[in-house]
Amino acid sequence: MNFLITGGGTGGHIYPALAIASEIKRSYKNANILYVGTKNGLESELVPKEGFEFKTIRVKGLPRKINKNSLIAIRELFVGLKQSKQIIKDFKPDIVIGTGGYVSAPIVYIAAKNKIPAIIHEQNAFPGITNKILSRYVDKVLVTFDEAGKYFKHPDRVVKVGNPIRKEMLGVNKNDAYRKLGIDKNIPFVLSFGGSGGQKKLNNSIFDIIKNNEHNDNFQLLHVTGTRYYDDFMNNLKRENVKLNDKYRILPYFYDMPEALNIADIVITSSGAITLAEISAIGVPSILIPKAYTAENHQEYNARVFEEQGASVLILEKDLNGDHLESTLKSLLNDREKLREMSKNSKKLGKTDSLKLILLEMDKIIK
Repeated sequence: MNFLITGGGTGGHIYPALAIASEIKRSYKNANILYVGTKNGLESELVPKEGFEFKTIRVKGLPRKINKNSLIAIRELFVGLKQSKQIIKDFKPDIVIGTGGYVSAPIVYIAAKNKIPAIIHEQNAFPGITNKILSRYVDKVLVTFDEAGKYFKHPDRVVKVGNPIRKEMLGVNKNDAYRKLGIDKNIPFVLSFGGSGGQKKLNNSIFDIIKNNEHNDNFQLLHVTGTRYYDDFMNNLKRENVKLNDKYRILPYFYDMPEALNIADIVITSSGAITLAEISAIGVPSILIPKAYTAENHQEYNARVFEEQGASVLILEKDLNGDHLESTLKSLLNDREKLREMSKNSKKLGKTDSLKLILLEMDKIIK
C-alpha cells in the first residue's frame, strides 16, 4: 500500500507528519511511504534522516499583500502543480496525508481532484490558510483543538484526533530523570524555553528574574535560550556581573526534553502546537507566552484554549517583562493546590492516542 505524506516549512508541520509516517511503517507491513516537501525547507533535512523516501516540488507561499512576489509565487504554484501530477502518477498513492504548510497544497489538491483519498491534519486552534483551502476538497479534516472546527466549511468532515507526539514523552521514569538531569526533587523545578528557536522577549524576562534572584534557592531553573540567542544571554550576564547559582542552568539547546517535561513543576514557554500537545499529554501546568509574529497569530489562539480550560496562565508578549513574569511564577509556585488543579486541567486537554485515531480515520477512507 502506498502512502504519500506532505507537510513542511516548520517543525510544527513536519514532526506530526514524521510521527504519522513512523506509525504507518509500524502498522502496515507492506507500506511504501513517500514524503514530498521543498528543497530548501526544514523537511529536506529532517525527513531523509528518518529514512523515508523524499521528493521535492517547487512552491512558494503567497505574500499577504499583492506585490511582485505574488506573481513569482503564482508561477511557482503552477510548477508545483505540474510536478505533483507527475509524482502522483508515478507513485500511485492509495492515500495522501497533508499536515500543513504551503508545500502540501498542490499535492493534496491534485490527489483530491483525482479521487484519491486525502486527509489533512491541523495542529492549531486557528487553522492556517493552506488547510482552510484544502478542507474544501479532502475526505477528512483532522484537528487538534475542537475550536478549529468552526473555521472549516464542511464541519461534517472534521474529526478531533489531537496532535501526534513523540513516543519517548510517555513512560519516563521520574526518579531516573531527576538523577540524569541533576534536579533536586524536593525543590520546585521550572523549565523555560521559547520553542525550538528561542524567544527573545522571554530570554530578556528570564534574565531579569535571574538578576533579581542571584541568592535565591527557592526554585530550580533550566532555561533554554535557543542557539542564536545563547551568546548574547551569557554575555549580558557577564557584563552585568550576574552570577549563576547552582540552582540555575542556561543552555542554548536541550536534547533531554522528555525527561525535563516529566519532572517540571511548571513550564514557561511559547504556545506552539507540538509543545502544547506534549505538556498536556503529560499534564504539566504552564505559563504561556505566545509569539506575536506567528502566521495568523495562531499561537495566541492555542494559548487561549489552555487558559480558558484552567491549564495555563497566559501572558502576551506585549505585556511581558521580568517583574510580571516573576510575580506570576512565584505566585503559582507558592500555591501548590493551584498547580495541582492546573495539572489536572492540562491532562484533560491531552491526547496520548492521537496516532491510533489518525490511522483509524485513514482506514475508513482507504478504498
